[in-house]
Parts: sequence; structure tokens; C-alpha cells
Amino acid sequence: MFQYLKQSFARKKARRVFQEYGTKIDHFETKDFGDIAFANWLNPLMRRKVVTNEEIHFFKRYIPESCLAIDIGANIGDLTVAMGIAAGKSGKVLAFEANPIVFKILKENSNINLENSNIIPYNLAITENEELFYYASSEASMSNGGLIKELSDNHHGKFKLNHPIKGVQLKQFLEANYAQEVSKLKFIKIDIEGFDFYVLQTISDLIEKYRPTIIMEIFYDLETEVRNNIFQFLKQFNYVLYNLQSFENDFTIKPIPIQSEKDMPQKGVSENILAIME
Repeated sequence: MFQYLKQSFARKKARRVFQEYGTKIDHFETKDFGDIAFANWLNPLMRRKVVTNEEIHFFKRYIPESCLAIDIGANIGDLTVAMGIAAGKSGKVLAFEANPIVFKILKENSNINLENSNIIPYNLAITENEELFYYASSEASMSNGGLIKELSDNHHGKFKLNHPIKGVQLKQFLEANYAQEVSKLKFIKIDIEGFDFYVLQTISDLIEKYRPTIIMEIFYDLETEVRNNIFQFLKQFNYVLYNLQSFENDFTIKPIPIQSEKDMPQKGVSENILAIME
């Protein structure tokens, strides 16, 4: 009972009082990839993340070794690390996370996995044009939230970071910084709390040119019209779509074909879709 009350108090404090939380390095022994180190964030509002053998094999289906993969909305990097191990030391994973607090943990996870991956973290937002933003959240620990252009904007909540965040247009960023590798782009993951379609549209030029495999979250409160727009957007590039449901909870899950708009994930639950060229 005492432990429950202690944890409850810690969660309430995390929602109301700003403080930065440290990390705990966990080690996960995998059958095929050995020991994987991972820095878990000690924020009381965050559940503990794990990296599994099944997770890495899942990404190896879509991320060939030596290729370029991109994680937009990498958070603390649990999926990013698995992506990085799938791509191998000869590959490269560019991990974008706009939240400056969360980015610190992402950077730590990229650093402690240098021997088995090549993850390059960026504290940048992917946007239509290059501009500056700020990060805002409805809770003080900044475990989730979104971007605002003005500090007076309370759309994502009253807790805000004064540190400006740069937004970049992804194709221009890649051509300026990774001109030799961009032709190897094979995979993009997008998970940014309901703004995934916006980002998808900003990278349409990359999608058209390189046709990477895409995994993106369909946020629980997205309107049906937006869900249908995502379906139509991806189908115009001749992608074949599948519903992965909450694949991060079960990497052995069988993808469900999405053949029409009515097959898209329904409002009320966050699920993920897979778009591949077959």
C-alpha cells in the first residue's frame, strides 16, 4: 500500500512540478543479437521500455543492412535502437526528436549502442519549411506534447520550454547533409502524436523518389476524414497497406491487409499502419 501511494504521489508531482529525471541502464539479453543496453527514463509517467529479439527481427524484414533508415518522433529510442541494430554498423539510422528533454535520453541510447549500430540523433522537427518552434506539454515532466510557434499558445498545454527548436524540410536536410547516402533510403517510421499526416505530406517528394517502406501511427483521435486522406495519399504511390495494430506490444503480430478506406484503423484506438512496395 505504501509503495502504491509513493508511486501515485510521484506521478502527481511529475504532472505538476517540472524537474528532469535521470535514466537507468537496463541490459536485455537477446538470442541472436547478444546483450543490448538501453537507458530507460525514470520519469514516473513513463512505462519501462524493453528491446527484444523479436523486435529486431521485425525491423530486419524492412531495413536491409547498410541502408539508410529514418525515425521521425524517435522519443527515447526504444524502437530506434532496434532499427539501428537491424541496419547494422554499415547502415545508418537518423533519429529525429523535437522534445529537448526526451532527446537527451535518445542521445544517451545512441551513444551506448555505438558498437552494434550507427544511430545519429537530431533535436529537430520535420516541417514543411525551415522555422523555429517551442515545445509545450499538458504535464510538467514533458513526456508528451507538441510544437507551438509562440510561447503564448496553450494548445498543447501550459508547460513550455523556452529553448527554440528548429524545424527542417527533410529532403533538403538529407541532400545537404547526406547526399551520398540518401539513395539508400529504405525505411521511414513516423510517430508524432497525431501530426503524422502533416509530416507525411512534407516528405512526399522523398516518398515519390525513393519509395521507402513506411510505418506510421494512426493516432486515436484522428478524424475519419484524415484517416481516409492518409489512405489515399499512400495509395497514389502504389503502396500496399497493412494494419499492424499496436505492433510494438507484439512484434509477432500478423499484418491485416488494408484494401479500402473502411479497413483503416478506427477512431478511438491508436494503431500503426505499414506501407510497402510489393
